[in-house]
Amino acid sequence: MLTKYRPTTLVREIVLVLVGLLVLVPFWILLVTAFKSPLEAASSSAVAFPSTIDPAGFVQAVSGSGNRNVLVAMLNSALITAGSVVMLILIGSIAAYTIARRPGKLGNLAYIGVVVGIILPFQLAMLPTYVALRSLGLLGSHFGMIVLYTGLLMPLAVFLYTGFARVVPPDYEEAASIDGASRLRVFVSIVFPLLSPATGTVAIMTGLIVWNDFFTPLIFLSGSRATTLPVMMYSFVGENATQWNVIFAVVIISMIPILTFYLFAQKKFIQGFAGGMKG
Repeated sequence: MLTKYRPTTLVREIVLVLVGLLVLVPFWILLVTAFKSPLEAASSSAVAFPSTIDPAGFVQAVSGSGNRNVLVAMLNSALITAGSVVMLILIGSIAAYTIARRPGKLGNLAYIGVVVGIILPFQLAMLPTYVALRSLGLLGSHFGMIVLYTGLLMPLAVFLYTGFARVVPPDYEEAASIDGASRLRVFVSIVFPLLSPATGTVAIMTGLIVWNDFFTPLIFLSGSRATTLPVMMYSFVGENATQWNVIFAVVIISMIPILTFYLFAQKKFIQGFAGGMKG
């Protein structure tokens, strides 16, 4: 049934367009500043179009040496993010499945522990964590950061998986168990594929957190060769001058991998979030 186009509908559409343009303003500032010269980026209006297109910011970001090279920093971020996400998916899915299939006080207590782990701030345990990683020789390494992020984000991963696992019917599992399949075989062959929407949600949410995190790498990777993108950006901020065109160029480059991943996984993300909310 067709609805009549009313003046109020036009007003709503205009408001939505204006809101959309307002949301795009930061991206416009990011784009135009990245293509300005250092002097123009520091002196001109943030929203002004560059007088001349200057890709020097991108060139400097890519051609820098050591920890000031965006490609090296991107590789470090990719290794740490990918390793952390894989560990979170492997361990978090098994832990959440165990909680979801174990009713009673023990399962509820474990779930409460997961929720408490999300609420408690990491800063409370930062000093003992730093000492522990230093004692184990894991400071300033990719593997140390993967272990750290896996521990920090495991409550979130288990929480997301548990909400979805609780609504997965156990009929297929029972049938496979009757046929003689082990518990691990049932999980790998039947349960984990059914949790794919939740896996997409966990991968995107935790991946974004790890990829964009600044504070943790700044503390635990200080002075090492495993510098990540956010820390690398900070190296262009000086006491007397800040290279805004380079910083914004690095931001644009760093957005490409995570946006690409999101475009491919957004369907799973939405399905997993909806399933988790229902659970």
